[in-house]
Amino acid sequence: MDLKSYLKSLGDEEARDAFAASVETSAGHLRNVANGYRSCAPELAVHIDRESGLVVRRWDLRPDDWHLIWPELIGADGAPEPAEAGG
Repeated sequence: MDLKSYLKSLGDEEARDAFAASVETSAGHLRNVANGYRSCAPELAVHIDRESGLVVRRWDLRPDDWHLIWPELIGADGAPEPAEAGG
């Protein structure tokens, strides 16, 4: 699931604020990441992956380079094929 859909599924602002706190960032920053205005730092991607209960995965948050940052996830259940080098 993408981050924008996940945040929407949380319901109210209080739940989104609580999730933001659990991943050690602000709700505003999460909105910026979800809407593509900011990239998701690797550390934040790990927090979101864990705190969402693996609903929003690291590869969803960093589709172009997840396999370079976390090579141990290559071949994991649900993982996409790594992006081709150069393209």
